[in-house]
Amino acid sequence: MIRRQKEQQIVTAENPKNGAGMLTIRKILNGPEELDEKGRAFNHCFLAPGSGLGYHRHEGTTETMYILRGQGRYTDENGVETILSPGDTTFTDSGQSYSLFCEGEEPLEFIALVLFKNQ
Repeated sequence: MIRRQKEQQIVTAENPKNGAGMLTIRKILNGPEELDEKGRAFNHCFLAPGSGLGYHRHEGTTETMYILRGQGRYTDENGVETILSPGDTTFTDSGQSYSLFCEGEEPLEFIALVLFKNQ
């Protein structure tokens, strides 16, 4: 399969996960059927300056994020804040929580992969 950029679905979310501002998602693969039923999402994401994903918990899924551009403030379930830069990777296991906020004047651009946790 080849999916050209112009064929990729783009969605936006205001106040994502009860956060602030705007998240734009370019779906690289469209849901579980294209992830061999092993995951929910493989997305190219953009958080606008001043925007953030609200603090939320993963149940039954893991999430890996790879930062492409911009700066982000990642807060883990223990309240520890870490500034993320291009090339950094985060991993959130099932049962863990996090939030992510765009820091700086440019969008925070990242790849997000959400997989189902093997039980």
